[in-house]
Amino acid sequence: MNVMICLLRGVNLGGHHKVPMEVLRTLCESLKCQDVQTYVQSGNVVFRTSERDPAALGKKIENVIEKKFGFRADVVVRTPSELREVIARNPFKKRSGIEPGKLLVTFLATDPGPEIRNAVLEIKTNPEEVHLSGRELFIYYPDGQGRSKLWAKVDKALRNAGTARNWNTVTKLLEIAEKLGGGRC
Repeated sequence: MNVMICLLRGVNLGGHHKVPMEVLRTLCESLKCQDVQTYVQSGNVVFRTSERDPAALGKKIENVIEKKFGFRADVVVRTPSELREVIARNPFKKRSGIEPGKLLVTFLATDPGPEIRNAVLEIKTNPEEVHLSGRELFIYYPDGQGRSKLWAKVDKALRNAGTARNWNTVTKLLEIAEKLGGGRC
């Protein structure tokens, strides 16, 4: 069995696109996922599955959510080894004073390609910092994300389905995955 980490985009935000986590667990179980665990209410799910293709699994989950709730939520799936690579590539890991709750990782569904990559990196970000590495975008919001106008500009430039998680959530999801047996994946 493979361990997978599933990240839903845009659910349970401001009362829109409500997906109760107990229902999400049941939907994943209907797809023959086992030991399904959710983390916080923002659509984080970790489970074991015989499915080997993360993208195909993501589409299946998108389909069951749409059938159950009447809206389509983008789903990004990563393996534990991919999540470990994301953590290893953290461009802020050697800097002191970085607050984990202000560091966001946006997990993109696909590689953005050179044109979009350049467009994102050309956005003026001061005081925020943006680093794009592979299918992940790392953004540090030293003053918090609440008043920042950066995300709207980045999201427009990306034109790519993705979903953001703060650093605390990223590391917790890997911890959950490894407890399910994802340490060898």
